[in-house]
Amino acid sequence: MSNNDKQKLAGKVAVVTGGSRGIGAAIAKRLAADGASVAVTYSKGADAATSVVKAIASTGGKAIAIQADAADADAVKAAVEKAVATLGRLDVLVNNAGTAIPKQFEEATLEEMDRVIDINVRGVFVATQAALKHMRDGGRIIMIGSSVGERVLAPGLVPYAATKGAVKIFTQALAREVGSRGITVNNVQPGPIDTELNPATGDWATPQKAATALNRYGHVEEIAAMVAFVAGPEASFITGANLTVDGGTNA
Repeated sequence: MSNNDKQKLAGKVAVVTGGSRGIGAAIAKRLAADGASVAVTYSKGADAATSVVKAIASTGGKAIAIQADAADADAVKAAVEKAVATLGRLDVLVNNAGTAIPKQFEEATLEEMDRVIDINVRGVFVATQAALKHMRDGGRIIMIGSSVGERVLAPGLVPYAATKGAVKIFTQALAREVGSRGITVNNVQPGPIDTELNPATGDWATPQKAATALNRYGHVEEIAAMVAFVAGPEASFITGANLTVDGGTNA
């Protein structure tokens, strides 16, 4: 299958943070289907992470799971090092780990705000710095930002939106620094996607769905498809870009 279109990432190694469920799990499975060996990190839920690894193995792919809370800088660094030590190299980092605590801003506690910042911004900084030590020409850094990092149409997401705005400009700034090394840096910005974190039947779903042009939530596979494209050889001239996959939310 080496010349098969499905194997665009043959021989590559990818790390997907927060890859045990939701968007991250879909990304891990898709990158593996495209030929990459994949390391997924997870904070809790070893069973979910194991099931992702097994699903990838069952289709002939290669994957490992590494426990690491995105808010724990040492654990994040160690996870990247372990992935490289186990799989031999690192070509693609997908900064997918993220969290939101939806509520009115005035009701958000400092602890809640700290957690959102620690995972969504600090964790991204730490994982990216660790990954860059191992990346060569053709490397890919991919953020999973959010459509609310550019435009906010629904209430309850103020600290989260602020972190995703930070991720957007981090992507653009970093692209300038590592471009001479042949490494691209891009930010995939999902709109409302049906996951455990943001279910299409949840309390905050009605305004999000109403804000889309397609009048529906997206599916995790629709994000994974964009990530796989950006990770692949055809996207070699795309860097510093914010690639919105939001059903027209920001149209």
